[in-house]
Amino acid sequence: MQPQPTATAFKNFVLVGVVLMLLGDFLFALNDAMGKWLVTNFSVGQVLLIRSLGSFIILGPLIARQGPAQLFRVELKRLQVLRVLFATVDVGLFYAAVAYLPLADVMTFYMAGPIYVAALSHVFLNEKIGWRRWLAVFVGFCGVVIALRPSSAMLSLPSLFGIVGSLSFAMTLVLNRYLRNTSDTTLVGWQMIAALIVGAVLSIGAWQPTTPVELTGMLALGVVASCAHLLITRSLKLAPASLLAPLQYSLLIWAIALGYLFFGDVPDLYVITGGMIIVVAGLFIFHRKNLLETMPPEAVAPDGH
Repeated sequence: MQPQPTATAFKNFVLVGVVLMLLGDFLFALNDAMGKWLVTNFSVGQVLLIRSLGSFIILGPLIARQGPAQLFRVELKRLQVLRVLFATVDVGLFYAAVAYLPLADVMTFYMAGPIYVAALSHVFLNEKIGWRRWLAVFVGFCGVVIALRPSSAMLSLPSLFGIVGSLSFAMTLVLNRYLRNTSDTTLVGWQMIAALIVGAVLSIGAWQPTTPVELTGMLALGVVASCAHLLITRSLKLAPASLLAPLQYSLLIWAIALGYLFFGDVPDLYVITGGMIIVVAGLFIFHRKNLLETMPPEAVAPDGH
């Protein structure tokens, strides 16, 4: 029988988990800033292709370790294909959006992902959502509208890229719940293979020569993104999700900081106000869900009344 970890050991695990989550979020923000730098000079297809090749520097040994045949032994194959489709649309439209918009603006759209997940889970996962969380979903969506700058320009093509990309991101998260028995290596592996194929197609006729620095930067995109995925996956095994999930909003802080540092972008009042509303609404949805799952029913006001 395995000895139970002491209270001190448990606290240490939690601390390591928090550090890994924050580091993973920083790497994601760094990956996004690097992507914005690259797509200003190269096509989205070329960046996707070389980024995907770079990811296999990390994923290659992991796939070899679990056995390449495991990539084909997956549950619910149609949903696997659908998830890969949404994940590819997500990353492709993200890079298309940051080519024209400040990093903080695009990240604000993506911070609404948990809010979309709450609404989509009601439809696709049959999860009951009471009026309190529906109100938070509505408030969060209002935050997205505010961040879009209510004007005739709010439906510009780059903004639509950000909105559709964030919805695809949310659908990817929902499908992750369906496919939770599939290994992380398999999920991320197929995601990168699909991005590689799409990148190869989109780069036809749009390929440009690269300097060694630019080529290294594109390959590093894949390495950084893969490391971020692995760090966050490990953090969730060391610390409670209820503690780690709100830390995801640190991505917005990093996006503002890196956007200012590398591109001189300063978010306007619309983005800051909309971002704050989205974060508050998202935290309320997560807090409410956590209460209903962890507290005795009699200790929580009914969610549907």
